Amino acid sequence: MLLPLPPGPWPWPVVGSLPELVLNKPAFRWIHRVMKDMGTDIACFRLGSVHVVPITCPKIAREVLKKQDKNFSSRPLTFASGTISSGYKDAVLSPFGDQWMKMRKVLTSEIICPSRHKWLHDKRADEADNLMRYIYNLTAGGSSSTSGVGANVDVRHVARHYCGNVIRRLVFGQRYFGEPQPDGGPGPMEMEHMDASFALLGFTFAFCVSEYLPCLLGLDLDGHEKIIKEANIKVDRLHNVVIEERWRQWNSGERQDGVQDFLDVLITLADGDGKPLLSIDEVKAQSKGIILAAIDNPSNAVEWALAEMVNNPELLTKAVEEMDRVVGRERLVQESDIMHLNYLKACIREAFRLHPIAPFNLPHVAIADTIVAGYRVPKGSHVILSRLALGRNPAVWDEPLHFKPERHMGDNINVVLTESELRFISFSTGRRGCIAASLGTTMSVMLFGRLLHGFTWTKPAGVSAINLSESKHDLFKEKPLVLHAEPRLAVHLYPLIMHR
Repeated sequence: MLLPLPPGPWPWPVVGSLPELVLNKPAFRWIHRVMKDMGTDIACFRLGSVHVVPITCPKIAREVLKKQDKNFSSRPLTFASGTISSGYKDAVLSPFGDQWMKMRKVLTSEIICPSRHKWLHDKRADEADNLMRYIYNLTAGGSSSTSGVGANVDVRHVARHYCGNVIRRLVFGQRYFGEPQPDGGPGPMEMEHMDASFALLGFTFAFCVSEYLPCLLGLDLDGHEKIIKEANIKVDRLHNVVIEERWRQWNSGERQDGVQDFLDVLITLADGDGKPLLSIDEVKAQSKGIILAAIDNPSNAVEWALAEMVNNPELLTKAVEEMDRVVGRERLVQESDIMHLNYLKACIREAFRLHPIAPFNLPHVAIADTIVAGYRVPKGSHVILSRLALGRNPAVWDEPLHFKPERHMGDNINVVLTESELRFISFSTGRRGCIAASLGTTMSVMLFGRLLHGFTWTKPAGVSAINLSESKHDLFKEKPLVLHAEPRLAVHLYPLIMHR
């Protein structure tokens, strides 16, 4: 007896539920609304010829990413993913197969491993110092006193560019594509890099009509293809200048400094015959993949956490008191302090839960017919776990729409940002999961720690409460978080050294 598909809306011939998808924007809110109305934790939306299977409860999510991880280890072939990955040459967007296994092995054994994390500590530390310097210059004008009134600071701008700076330093060994800025902030090229990178992230899998009806590819009915093309050109133009010059230096023997960053590692990898393991196109694709994977999650979580906590000053006070107790006020918080900052990590965990970076994780494609939660899931189905619904599931979380960091605390436990039981998704798990959770944790905690330790954050004059509304189009805060910041430490602790 053939088992039924998961419940879902009645599909039209050929096009399935694409007409409803097009008419109900954004698509993720329509999908969640339909599932709520149907009272189901697993559904099937036939879009064109593709079965899209959203999942909203941890138990079924664990069945997919733990019990049946291998069955869901591929990725969709789409215009966006193919463009961004230079024809599926990286480890994130490539479908299951030899190329994915090759690039995944490169990442796990050569790039995202404990020895590399320790090796690049100084570069991350430089960027944490530069973050302090940049905000200090914004709030005190670089004066010799911290007694000024401070200034309003765009937290989203600061957080995103800190993440961009860190990952550019790790991959390319440099903060800037262009001329260094005297205040430590981003220049025009770095602004363009962040804007284009976030555009790529926002449209990698965005329910584009041609993903489900490939015959429409090129017509660009929803405008997604144009956005992806233009953003990808901008990112490639900035990256390729650096990569091609470094490739030339290594092949000509001019590179005298040895291996200094991820790019050097990728270029110098050799196969069993001593020949380059990766082509220049693979190096370009994987470099882009590493950068895109690192910039959005930490910055979004910290922006939301700080917004929530400024509206609830007792939470902010508790986090700052922990910082002063663990770190003191005679030095700056360092990576070695992370294990002791449990309340700070609980605040970030709560931001990951309540305010995920995206409605769904990247699609997992079924490589064979299978059964999930008693329903038939055909080969080729796109299974998507709802970050939004998992983290806000009232059957799992008490008062799920309230920001309550204490829910993640316990007696004598070390709070971590990962969530193995998939009650929410901070860093994805499984074969196609995030292998850089350690880096993501470090960036998130250092960003938030330096913000809270180094500055006092309050609502701007005339603002009674921070607006916590989400954007109509995604899950970012509707308006960038702008807060009043004042330096709170001794002047000599704000680093004034510039590193390119």
